Amino acid sequence: MSSQDGTRHPIHVKVDPYLEDLIPRYLENRRKDIEKLGEAVAARDFEQIRILGHSMAGSGGGYGFREITVIGRALESAAREQDVETIQARIQDLQEYLEDVVISFA
Repeated sequence: MSSQDGTRHPIHVKVDPYLEDLIPRYLENRRKDIEKLGEAVAARDFEQIRILGHSMAGSGGGYGFREITVIGRALESAAREQDVETIQARIQDLQEYLEDVVISFA
């Protein structure tokens, strides 16, 4: 995520070691969600965006990624409002988060 001056910094997240084997696949699925979200925006498929957002909102915290939950909730809400600008901004947030996240296992 970008700071106020526009620079990006690593986002350090501690995850339960019990989840270590699941994390790579979970994050890869979120990367795939970015593509699905882009396709849904192009098709104006707000229901698909809402579903993807809802899924992220429900799963992010369980895997230790609170920010994914926050982004998912925002996507879900923006999809209900059919707010394309906000949806695109949250997709960008998700992409930046996934690029910047650094995981350690507590």
